[in-house]
Amino acid sequence: MSRETRPQGGLLDAGLEGLSHNFLTGTLEELVKWARKHSVMPATFGLACCAIEMMAAGGPHYDLARYGMEVFRASPRQADLMIVAGRVSQKMAPVLRQVYDQMMEPKWVISMGVCASSGGMFNNYAIVQGVDQIVPVDVYAPGCPPTPETLMHAILTLHHQIGTGHLTRRPGEGAGIVIEKAGPSGPVPVSLGGS
Repeated sequence: MSRETRPQGGLLDAGLEGLSHNFLTGTLEELVKWARKHSVMPATFGLACCAIEMMAAGGPHYDLARYGMEVFRASPRQADLMIVAGRVSQKMAPVLRQVYDQMMEPKWVISMGVCASSGGMFNNYAIVQGVDQIVPVDVYAPGCPPTPETLMHAILTLHHQIGTGHLTRRPGEGAGIVIEKAGPSGPVPVSLGGS
């Protein structure tokens, strides 16, 4: 086709400026955010009754597969989202931190239920009063126990935060509390976060 018979002002005349913003002309950062948003792989950390609701959200009635999350990973090295469902005891806190540290970067945390978020009705020495003392939490799912719809809303909120880039700067790595474990010569402090 010669230049005279071709309509003027088309894509060939304008070059890349003639394209509207789409997947070909988007920035690499937007592409990475889109890929992260649609490929979140959760690691389960079900500790109490909230875990039953988390399992229900993964079932066919609620179908988390439509968000690209159909497989809950058993290994933290294959996961980038930790859903802490239920109360966290002082004995479980170092294990939770170890699993979090083994997850790949970037990693996110959803605190599911009032017990994981604030200790719930268990205001005593044995229960951590909020999982944010151990790991940084990105989204809180309220309720006792929260319904699968609430968990799905928390996941969509996390997807929005990933897509808009609000999670590129992480808050602190926990509150810096210290738990002691038994050592050969007495109690040894185990740092769970912070410096």
